[in-house]
Amino acid sequence: MSQNSSRRDFLKKSLAAAGAGLGAATAGISAGEPATSPGTSLPESPAQAASAATGKASGPLPVKKGILVDMLPKQMSYTDRFKLARDVGFEALQVNTTPSDAEAAEIKGAAESAGMRIDSVMNMDHWQYPLSSADPAVVEKSLQGMRTSMHNANLWGAKYVLLVPAVVNAQTSYRDAWKRSQTQIRKLVPLAEQLKVVIALEEVWNKFLLSPLEFATYVDEFHSPWVKAWFDVGNVVLYGYPQDWIRTLGHRIVDMHVKDFKRQEDGYQWVNLGDGDVEWAEVRKALAEIHYSGTIITELEGGDEAYLRDLSQRFDRLVIGKA
Repeated sequence: MSQNSSRRDFLKKSLAAAGAGLGAATAGISAGEPATSPGTSLPESPAQAASAATGKASGPLPVKKGILVDMLPKQMSYTDRFKLARDVGFEALQVNTTPSDAEAAEIKGAAESAGMRIDSVMNMDHWQYPLSSADPAVVEKSLQGMRTSMHNANLWGAKYVLLVPAVVNAQTSYRDAWKRSQTQIRKLVPLAEQLKVVIALEEVWNKFLLSPLEFATYVDEFHSPWVKAWFDVGNVVLYGYPQDWIRTLGHRIVDMHVKDFKRQEDGYQWVNLGDGDVEWAEVRKALAEIHYSGTIITELEGGDEAYLRDLSQRFDRLVIGKA
């Protein structure tokens, strides 16, 4: 089973619990003013400022289109996979962590040969070895995985490492997950600063960070430019509205995933961009309001060239807002 398959399985198993116990969002609480940070920028022209004031983008969003490497045909070499991603219209890659120096070097060479930028690194040890665990051995395994991810990012020229900060379960209370994970992440901040790699925390179906207000507070408590938010549009559709989360998180967002989600009477289904319940026009409007200009990574099922080319066109129309 691939790492990304394990990630999707985890999300599916956590679905029912994700929506349990969610209260209404507290009204009248401000998340603070947007500020310059990695992945965001302030308006550069009167037209951009005017578009922010009206809540409408003055044109296509100035974002970079990325793809998760696991979506590319696995029978191909890294070089050929990266060239395929470039040829169908993607500009950036998200690559899984590897402990192999040889594979890391191969990935670096393949990206350079294909003329593709590695934007971010997907850390996966946080699933099996959460930082919120009470077992020191589990926590150390997770920390070591993050250190590997951060060194991969430094080698590849990537700015961000995605981290799921904690998992709440029968053995780990919400309060303990919050405190334990923050304690461990703080241990990683000096290395992040040394390597110039941002730890980007993601919201998933892990019974943790169940509202945008909590997510913003959790990130802010680090008081560090090296700990920010990774926002996944599809992950919140079950119990919220992506545009609301985007506005609340604001400048904290440094990178993003997009996928679509279809609610059904008998459950749910992950679907292609535009085939689900995400209100893409509202998502674009919110991203324009916070002046987001970073990378947005597709995280969907993989496919062949025809599928990837169609996905690239859907991204242009739905996410970027190209005619």
